[in-house]
Amino acid sequence: MSLDDIRNQFDDDFDFSEEAVWGEPEPKPQFLGMTPGQRFVLAFLLFLTATLLSVFCLLVTGKVALPF
Repeated sequence: MSLDDIRNQFDDDFDFSEEAVWGEPEPKPQFLGMTPGQRFVLAFLLFLTATLLSVFCLLVTGKVALPF
């Protein structure tokens, strides 16, 4: 046996990767199984809907008038 063989055998016996030391990494929790991009689009659409409904409500009640 050469020194390279002994070193390779020693390296194979010890696995210091993060998964081996700490176990399997836990999956990140997802809201309703959506990706971050999908959650952003949903949040943007909800914001846009709330804004439009608020402006419409102000126009209907006469609190704000259109300038034309």
